[in-house]
Amino acid sequence: MDATPAVHPTLPERSAARLAFARKACGKGDAALEAASEDASARSYWRVRGTQVSVIVMDAPPGSGDLGAWLDVDARLHAAGLNAPEVLAEDHAQGFLLLSDLGTRQYLSELNDANADALYADAMTALATIQTCVDSGGLPHFDEPFIVRELELLPTWFLQKHLGVSIECDEWDVVEVAFRLLVDNAQHQPQVFMHRDYHSRNLMHVPEHNPGIVDFQDAVLGPITYDLVSLLRDCYISWDDARVRGWAEAHRLRLIDAGALDTRIGAAHWQRWFDLTGLQRHLKVLGIFCRLWYRDGKRGYLQDLPRVWHYVRSVASGYPELHDFLALLERWVGGRDLTEPTA
Repeated sequence: MDATPAVHPTLPERSAARLAFARKACGKGDAALEAASEDASARSYWRVRGTQVSVIVMDAPPGSGDLGAWLDVDARLHAAGLNAPEVLAEDHAQGFLLLSDLGTRQYLSELNDANADALYADAMTALATIQTCVDSGGLPHFDEPFIVRELELLPTWFLQKHLGVSIECDEWDVVEVAFRLLVDNAQHQPQVFMHRDYHSRNLMHVPEHNPGIVDFQDAVLGPITYDLVSLLRDCYISWDDARVRGWAEAHRLRLIDAGALDTRIGAAHWQRWFDLTGLQRHLKVLGIFCRLWYRDGKRGYLQDLPRVWHYVRSVASGYPELHDFLALLERWVGGRDLTEPTA
């Protein structure tokens, strides 16, 4: 979930430049483009038509983000044998890449009760490789200032902008105590390569090499449970909590077997890390999803607020040290329909 303002390239000259790049890179003067997908940033993706092999143009307008970071992380994932897009051609100055096509089958559209165990097993196998084999040298650190910046999205965009809350001084004290707990939880975990958005919209079901991994350019060095909770307590699809806990425990045991986690980190310790890391992420997401509407005009993300709010309530209710914080949030939310924007 990129923090870059989403200003998608719709001007005729941008469209013309994108098409010219695609035709030159593919050697097909009659190739055409059709929209493949967009994400929460200024990047957009276009499938090239009129070629023998399906390929994708990634359009990352100059100034919208660091294309070099995308290329760097893509190379790291490939070096570990993971299925990330292959770079076939690039025009760094204009912000265009020609990529291999990982298909149209997002995990989000493929997952169901019957196949969830198998698809998540593939995703967690890939995640274990990410956490144990992918080079994390030189990545930005998911450190205290980084975490605090993310948490501050909650009061700015969810509480104040979406709910119209004016936070009093004594209420800020409660919020800051909760934030301190979440920062400490993240920092006390082993720090590993962290995708940051390892979930059902960024994993592609590719039977011959599952999963395909996309939208990884914001990778950092961060807590070992972050990507796991992004995957299993997904903002776009949810599962029975007992099933989620079982999957999370299986990953703990896999990491211990791989020598990536101290054997003294038992199931309860791991679960606390997992829960509180997820809470930090979901508080951030409440802010991001509101920002995507109020700043960027993307209302669709508001439809996922109730699921994210459910995660926040269910986790915070299980930790007595967060009960005062949860009481504040519940009072502020009240009976509000979170999917309805502020007038």
